[in-house]
Amino acid sequence: QVQLVESGGGLVQAGDSLRLSCAASGRTFSIYSMGWFRQAPGKEREFVAAVSGNGDNTDYAESVKGRFTISRDNAKNTVYLQMNSLKLEDTAVYFCAAVFRGSSLVVTTSSAYKYWGQGTQVTVSS
Repeated sequence: QVQLVESGGGLVQAGDSLRLSCAASGRTFSIYSMGWFRQAPGKEREFVAAVSGNGDNTDYAESVKGRFTISRDNAKNTVYLQMNSLKLEDTAVYFCAAVFRGSSLVVTTSSAYKYWGQGTQVTVSS
């Protein structure tokens, strides 16, 4: 069983930066692929970024490439999402997710993830 707790959301202006954190329980964090997803009001949950268990492999949605960076610190059982140059359309509830996939695979499909956090709100204003 893995429990995930997100933090770091808030209200920022367009162009600002924000870093989200997701703290995970469990002793085998390094073999879980971790992902960030988001859901805006009236829209379906969408993939944002994912990182492999060892941190060597990452993948991003086209809409955030070059602006967002996913990383992880396995010693702290934490995954991060650094969000730069935020846009109005980045406003959403952001969720982190985990799935056991070994150390090198990246998982980008939400249905594949087994564990989810409760979400943290990110609001970007003009």
